[in-house]
Amino acid sequence: MPEGHSVHRIARQFDRNFIGKTLHASSPQGRFAEGAAVLDGRQAVGVMAVGKQMFLEAEGDVWLRVHLGLYGAWDFAGEILLDPTIASANGRMGQTNQRGTTLDDDAILDDAGENSLSSIGAPRRARVHVRMSEQTKGLADESEQWPPPIVGQVRLRLMTDITAADLRGPTACVLQTPDEMLASVAKLGPDPLVGDATENEERFVAAVRKRATPIALLLMDQAVVSGIGNVYRAEMLYRARLDPHTPGKLVPEELVRELWHDWVRLLTIGVETGQMMTMDGLDPEQYRAAMASRDDRHWVYHRAGLPCRVCGTEIVLEEIGGRKLYWCPSCQK
Repeated sequence: MPEGHSVHRIARQFDRNFIGKTLHASSPQGRFAEGAAVLDGRQAVGVMAVGKQMFLEAEGDVWLRVHLGLYGAWDFAGEILLDPTIASANGRMGQTNQRGTTLDDDAILDDAGENSLSSIGAPRRARVHVRMSEQTKGLADESEQWPPPIVGQVRLRLMTDITAADLRGPTACVLQTPDEMLASVAKLGPDPLVGDATENEERFVAAVRKRATPIALLLMDQAVVSGIGNVYRAEMLYRARLDPHTPGKLVPEELVRELWHDWVRLLTIGVETGQMMTMDGLDPEQYRAAMASRDDRHWVYHRAGLPCRVCGTEIVLEEIGGRKLYWCPSCQK
């Protein structure tokens, strides 16, 4: 399932290519035909991401809510304005690590599904095909065919005269009134990139500190905090050296606040790079290796049975709340 950084990047892509333009909407699959008919011919006027959900506003007080879920993905094709804010001046994306070091001399290829260099990056308009999901595969073969051919079960196709976005396999794709949109957002926990920073932190602290639920479950509860998924959950708990089974109300307030600040930091890095980089203190060579391989990017996630990078204890894998949890029983006690 896409975590928060992916959905924010998708919303940014819509902001660059669709906002202020007339939407040509259709549902090739047919399951969203009525909704597409409502959107068709309206101008896109705004977009925002909150946690794992995206909200696209069209003129006439119509909102499109999309939750990609486990299998959803957006495919962008045509003339795409790639992100200049996270790109280097020479046309390659500048990868910025936690220390601010820019590494843009060579392409960093990632075969684990998170290739930010090819998914979003160069400061130019390009005729490309880009997949945007948690398992981003990067650029597909360029094609001059317009409009792009329909491939697979496309729930919704949104087009301008030069850009197309195809939605496949979402958990939710619905139209909402402004009140319904606000109600949907109100059900979600705070997102570091949306709203007031101080208020967001206080909401998170209050939600955690009043619950006896294990902190590992609270971090995955989208009503407590928006955007955290399995990877960020495991990594944040390790970085805090916190036992994942600790009831939220027993986690010291100072540590709860540290968790929030760490989420702010990691989400920002994820949005800028397109990758869930959670390791600190890497030299440039280590950083490049981590950006190229997920195995070198995380402290504990997906490392069951391997030695902890710090203490050497075997990383444990268990199931909690129906999801896999990776943690170090020595460092996190």
